[in-house]
Amino acid sequence: MSNPQENAPVAAPENEETAEAPETPAVDETVEETASTEDSKSETPPAVAPEASIEETPQEPATDAPADLSDGDEAGARPRYQEREALVAPDLSDLPDDIGDDFEKAIAATVLEFREGDIVEGTIVNVDSEGALVDIGYKSEGFIPTRELSIRNNVDPEEMVKVGDRVESVVLDKEDDEGRLILSKKRAMYERAWGRIQKVADQDGTVEGTVIEVVKGGLIVDIGLRGFLPASLVDLRRVRDLDPFIGDTITAKVIELDRARNNVVLSRRAHLEEALAEERTEFLDNLHEGEIRDGTVSSVVNFGAFVDLGGMDGLVHVSELSWQHVNHPSELVKVGDEVKIKVLEVDRDRERISLSIRQTAEDPWDVFANDNETGDVVDGTVTKTVPFGAFVSVADGVEGLVHVSEIAVHRVESPELELSIGQTVKVKITEKDDERRRVSLSIKQALPDYRERTTEVEDKKKPRRPREFEREFGADEEERPPMPVDASLEAILKELKERGIGRR
Repeated sequence: MSNPQENAPVAAPENEETAEAPETPAVDETVEETASTEDSKSETPPAVAPEASIEETPQEPATDAPADLSDGDEAGARPRYQEREALVAPDLSDLPDDIGDDFEKAIAATVLEFREGDIVEGTIVNVDSEGALVDIGYKSEGFIPTRELSIRNNVDPEEMVKVGDRVESVVLDKEDDEGRLILSKKRAMYERAWGRIQKVADQDGTVEGTVIEVVKGGLIVDIGLRGFLPASLVDLRRVRDLDPFIGDTITAKVIELDRARNNVVLSRRAHLEEALAEERTEFLDNLHEGEIRDGTVSSVVNFGAFVDLGGMDGLVHVSELSWQHVNHPSELVKVGDEVKIKVLEVDRDRERISLSIRQTAEDPWDVFANDNETGDVVDGTVTKTVPFGAFVSVADGVEGLVHVSEIAVHRVESPELELSIGQTVKVKITEKDDERRRVSLSIKQALPDYRERTTEVEDKKKPRRPREFEREFGADEEERPPMPVDASLEAILKELKERGIGRR
């Protein structure tokens, strides 16, 4: 009996079969993961004991086996897969009527000729727990063990194939110790899948498959063969729990393809990034400056808030949150808030969007400026005190400065001694600068008796004549101007004599 490994084609995936999950995509990730030799013995009928040797490291393919690699000698070139046609038994209806007269000729015309490693096509004639029997037009029916029916582990043969199905199989052994023809359906699937995946990789396309297993470091995806999807490439962000992906159908790109090692590495993240890039480009093309849109606050940071517009996030700077001063964005918005925003700028090269919440409302300065003029007295609320005065809110989003000299008629040493935050006061608009959006206010000028109280203060500030002068000359006597400082001594004496100073 010939050794099935001596003539097995390169398409056989045993060189990468392992019961341990791969650790790294480049070296340890495998296309196929099946049970160990001991498990395979328990799955295969006792009569097919030699099948255990199939799980061992394969030998080099025989020189007469069909080649399925090309262009592999060139430096850096990816090995090319050459698809092989399946061998099919001749149709008996096409045979001539006199074929029975020549026995040898009849045998040659009706019995399928093949070698180990060839792909043959046949019909399922029986299925049981140990595997399936296939009629390929040979002198005996071929047997496909359960573990050779599918790339998945622990499958039910009756779920994989049914009587009457036409299947392709790779010939593993033309005659085992029990005289049976041993076939492998999964290795024929590998053959076909490699050709398809090779084309997808060459065209930078995507493959679709079902997640069938979680292994160390990632997922195993059924794409006709066992493709490895590293955990870091499952999603746009690292996924900690991979179990929810079991049974999901995913689309991924082929990022590594090594036919010699039967290694296929996939990336779902690359596919998602491509799709996201296309969506972002389309979204930005349809977004225009000046638009008013609805959004949801996705995050709050020290310098502003990010708002999800339904395809991308835009930034509302802290200065664009409100017309009033904002110490921190969390004072006005929180994650999950529905807000109305205005698009200020769209940077398509850097994929950045600048937004504004305050500009969706009417500018409070314009409202205030239209309703009030210089000299008007309005109500306000003290919002802040500083050494040089106090800020008073006179409208939503409009604050004015009351200078320390305009707080009271009397001298004010410290504004905080006269005013408190939140205090309601009446102020007079003394100056309004529309260009600089500033307004100057006065509390003392808004007082009803401001004129009288000012006059009293001014009177109190006038210089009073010395009491000695009034006592000596009388209250009605007009005080003479003081002497010049630079007068001569004689002038001083004369002046003293005229005033009678020094008399006895």
